[in-house]
Amino acid sequence: MSGKGFETVIHGGTVVTASEVFRADIGIADGRIAAVAETIAGGETRIDASGKLVMPGGIEAHCHIAQESSSKIMTADDYRSGSISAAFGGHSCFVPFAAQHRGQSIDDVIATYDSRAEGNAVIDYSYHLIISDPSPEVLEVGLPRAFARGITSFKVFMTYDLMNIGDGGMLDIMTVAKQNGAITMVHAENNDMVKWMNRRLAAAGLTQPRYHAISRPALAEEEAIGRAVALAKLVDAPLFVVHCSTAEGATLIQRERLRGVKLFSETCPQYLALTREALDRPGMEGAKFMCSPPVRDSATQEALWRHVASGTFASVSSDHAPYRFDATGKFANGTEAPYPKIANGMPGIGMRLPWLFSEGVSKGRITLPQFVQLSSSNAARIFGLDRKGAIAPGFDADIAIWNPRETRKATLADQHDNMDYTPFEGMEITGWPETVLSRGAVVVHQGALRAEPGRGRFVARRRVDLTGMPGYRAPELDPARNFGAEIAP
Repeated sequence: MSGKGFETVIHGGTVVTASEVFRADIGIADGRIAAVAETIAGGETRIDASGKLVMPGGIEAHCHIAQESSSKIMTADDYRSGSISAAFGGHSCFVPFAAQHRGQSIDDVIATYDSRAEGNAVIDYSYHLIISDPSPEVLEVGLPRAFARGITSFKVFMTYDLMNIGDGGMLDIMTVAKQNGAITMVHAENNDMVKWMNRRLAAAGLTQPRYHAISRPALAEEEAIGRAVALAKLVDAPLFVVHCSTAEGATLIQRERLRGVKLFSETCPQYLALTREALDRPGMEGAKFMCSPPVRDSATQEALWRHVASGTFASVSSDHAPYRFDATGKFANGTEAPYPKIANGMPGIGMRLPWLFSEGVSKGRITLPQFVQLSSSNAARIFGLDRKGAIAPGFDADIAIWNPRETRKATLADQHDNMDYTPFEGMEITGWPETVLSRGAVVVHQGALRAEPGRGRFVARRRVDLTGMPGYRAPELDPARNFGAEIAP
């Protein structure tokens, strides 16, 4: 095939999609994939991918960038450093959270995050809103207006006193999301169980980081997932359970999905890579590995891997929550703070895909097409990024070229973020992204940043794709079975 008119041709590589692996060249024009063919000649620029894997660029759909926590601690990474780290890790797009704190309007939240993102990101971006104050104005004006802007996902919390909106608030949010074709994401942990555990541990003087791992029991997540799914079923609204860390929680999700419930979920590398023993390091070192839900045990890891391989999870996301190991982050409340006062979260946006490739593909746990599904294509479909996540004509030329044989030890220097540690330090990695393109422009190539901050654009997203998910109709909300009463969810 002639390369006339192509700005860039990627040649000689093995293309990996969500369903196939095949040898092909890719022609790029005007920032989009214009052709995929066995051979494409010419092109103004030619990128040799011989011996490499050519895949859709990663889409990180769970990360905290330039975001204050409910206790007003700012993440270490802004849209510049966070997007650069993501790009070095094989991503061409990310969707961080835009957090509403109580009293804020949705318009103000979006304006705040626009000011933080514009002129800084090197890859394309969108937002998930976090809703902590579902007032009538938010429900009736703010959220529909956000949807019109192309922000089609909202996150709610079932834990943390300053974020928890209660079951009634969740029903209200999910109803508005459903009416607007959006999806609700949920952090599922039983708040009262956690608070009860915290009081018991504090009374016994057990406040070191190691006790964070037992302060948030697996039962707290399992119960909350079950309750969140029941709430979503009542109003037949789509739900996305974030960072599932328990075998029972994953099994519940799998069962409800088989029943046709409009349900999606993810797990994260930390739950597959680390156990609670990491929090038992000397002094306060364990604080580096504190996240919520906490990392668990090796038996849980094995069960979660089986769910990854069998399709329970739509993605393996980083939940990148970068708080430095100093007074700006983990120790904002003092170097000897009890664990409930230590900032929760771990960095990982730069290691999400190399670690998943190494432990998943290289070790035979998942196939290459499954890697594409978990890293990119599923997130594109669920979150409405309809021009991303695929290698096919008409899609954005968001492409990552991987060397599947490169080996290295994970180091902080490889992360290119604003952090002072990585929880993956020293882990042996096989497979690494060498070149990343965003809309046809090279962002990273062989260890060097090639893009200027500000080239990344906001991406308006379409409604969630619920094809093949019939949902659930509560009998009490079915007029045909409820004396003709119309109670629209």
